[in-house]
Amino acid sequence: MFIQTQAQVQLIKNYQKRLKWQRRSRLWLPLQNRFILRLAAGLKRSFDILGSAAALLALSPLFAATALAIKWEDRGPVFFAQDRVGQYGETFRFYKFRSMVLNAEALKDSLAHLNESGDGVIFKARQDPRITSVGRFIRRFSIDELPQLWNVLKGDMSLVGPRPPVPREVADYTPEDRKRLHVRPGLTCIWQVSGRSEIPFRMQVQMDQEYILKRSLKLDLSLLFKTVKAVLSGRGAY
Repeated sequence: MFIQTQAQVQLIKNYQKRLKWQRRSRLWLPLQNRFILRLAAGLKRSFDILGSAAALLALSPLFAATALAIKWEDRGPVFFAQDRVGQYGETFRFYKFRSMVLNAEALKDSLAHLNESGDGVIFKARQDPRITSVGRFIRRFSIDELPQLWNVLKGDMSLVGPRPPVPREVADYTPEDRKRLHVRPGLTCIWQVSGRSEIPFRMQVQMDQEYILKRSLKLDLSLLFKTVKAVLSGRGAY
């Protein structure tokens, strides 16, 4: 796990305060608008609960098979847990099936030269040596992301929304980038179905902003169906 500097911690705390003020300012919206916002949020949350619960039950055999494969390969822990930044800058514990070697975070700085993300905010490498054999397979088909269904059920995340960043990335965000934190983060999003890791960070931000402006239950359903197609193709996953 990475270590945050005092400046990064303070920056995130300051941003959380600004977002909370923006959330409170909604109280001044006309009553009709507030009702519509609450109704839409309630419908989305209900959809998230039902969808994540059903998926967890239906995919339980796949969960078991993946856990056995990870244990068989190197006897290490099945899950990877990490702090991520959610809506309004609040941090939460984020879960994935472990797809990397045990000391992956410690090795990250020494692999900076492999980073294919030109903006430097995120780290992406097609030939990341930290990824295990099982990890490469489960990443290709996004099986490693399935434990986040538990995050959705808990309310940390939504089925659809901008992907949750790590605190170190948020510390490097511009004010424009931070607009991604105005909504609950998601298991999938627009850029996940448009190229996944091949999409540059700046374009990811633009696509997330597009989703925030246009979000609806109909759009969420459309993106979920497109996600299934993108996952089965394996395109852009590494």
